[in-house]
Amino acid sequence: MPSSAIRSISITVSDDDGAAAAPTRRPRAGRRKAAARSLGQRAVRLVTRWWPVLLILPAVALLLFEASRLRGSPPAPATPVSSLGRLDPTTRLVHGVREREFPRPTLLRSTHELFLVSLPCPPSRACLNLLSPKSFANLVFPEGTKRDSVVKRITYKSDDNDYDTYHSEANSTYLLQHAEATRFNLFTGFQTLAEREESFKANETVNVHCGFYSDNGGFKISDEDRKFMRTCKVVVSTCAFGGGDDLYQPIGMDNSSIGRVCYVAFWDEVTLSSLETEGKVIGDDGMIGRWRIIVVKSLPFVDQRLNGKIPKMLSHRLFPEARYSIWVDSKYQFRRDPIGVLEALLWRTNSTFAISEHGARSNIYDEGKAIVQKHKATPEEVEVQLTQYRRDGMPGEKRLHRLKALAEASVIVRELTPAPNHFMCVWFNEVVRFTSRDQLSFPYVSWRLNMPGMSMFPVCTRRDLVNSLGHTRKVKPLTQTNRESSAT
Repeated sequence: MPSSAIRSISITVSDDDGAAAAPTRRPRAGRRKAAARSLGQRAVRLVTRWWPVLLILPAVALLLFEASRLRGSPPAPATPVSSLGRLDPTTRLVHGVREREFPRPTLLRSTHELFLVSLPCPPSRACLNLLSPKSFANLVFPEGTKRDSVVKRITYKSDDNDYDTYHSEANSTYLLQHAEATRFNLFTGFQTLAEREESFKANETVNVHCGFYSDNGGFKISDEDRKFMRTCKVVVSTCAFGGGDDLYQPIGMDNSSIGRVCYVAFWDEVTLSSLETEGKVIGDDGMIGRWRIIVVKSLPFVDQRLNGKIPKMLSHRLFPEARYSIWVDSKYQFRRDPIGVLEALLWRTNSTFAISEHGARSNIYDEGKAIVQKHKATPEEVEVQLTQYRRDGMPGEKRLHRLKALAEASVIVRELTPAPNHFMCVWFNEVVRFTSRDQLSFPYVSWRLNMPGMSMFPVCTRRDLVNSLGHTRKVKPLTQTNRESSAT
């Protein structure tokens, strides 16, 4: 066929034929998009179903990483073996931070004495930063407080120097009525409201009621025990009256402190009988473990809580030769070296008195409401006390003299010098006059005296000082008391 004819021929192609003839790519692209959508939906379903696992896995990985770092760190030096069952983790770690992470204090020798120069540790890193055990052996007690206090000398009222005032016939009727209306007795002396007001004046020499008013006032201790108590220079004390608490052996004491610290537990005969039935028998040396047991007879109060305030607040009268005292409530186990605690809470901060802040409340009037709600005192008792404090102008502030107003008084660390002793005498008299809840009267006494050298440590420090083991039995009420000494 001629080429011209071929060029003139036209070929018609229908739409169907054209579609059939075109490359088949569009269906394949659709399948890809559908597969992608299906994969995305599957991923969403998996994430929705397994999201807790996806969150936990990174945390587990981080923990494993930190554990590997700790395993790779150099081991802490071995702790010397002590006869007191030291808690190794608590002596090497301070709330999870190793001691080596803190700046080391240095000891400088001057005039044959050792003075501590301590660099402050970050407050967010630790609560109680004790010296290393090696430092205790070379630590010498300071010669005396560096605090300049108004009170230089304290004397105590007794029936000898107050005989004319309190035993004249003119006052006999008044004293009888006064004794019936309060808990004052021959142990406390009969403090009047005028004497109460006078006791808050911080003069160079103060003369106050401070227990042990009369030889007939009760709280009898044997001559042998008194002789022992006069040998104590540093004392850790507790008490259990009415058989309500067990005896917890102290731990954490460094070997270099043994022989420098007395551990003294005051018991009554009820506690003695209760614990002897459990196998806790006093040895021939008067000891049970680390504790010297002092059995007190003729307790002056029916209220066992009030009897317990005597060794708690009047340690300067019980241990006349001691320089420092640490009080620990009987529901706690003391677990730190006492010399280290004195250095950390008193000497390092130039304080003479250290007590724990209250962890739950800050206001004295809120504390009064809590005491009533918890049935720790009657509403009438609390109202009488708070009414007196309001009349005296006691503010309801959360902080007094730059310190938290409310304290938790289960651990008290103090120097036994005139100003702190004056504070404790006045505080004891408030507890006798009003309720036995010492946390309610502490803010008032602190506000009135504004004692220099007062410090308060946080709750976490208290938890680092003691293990809380709680009360084991219900306290038995005192059914027999010395009628001559008790007016309750």
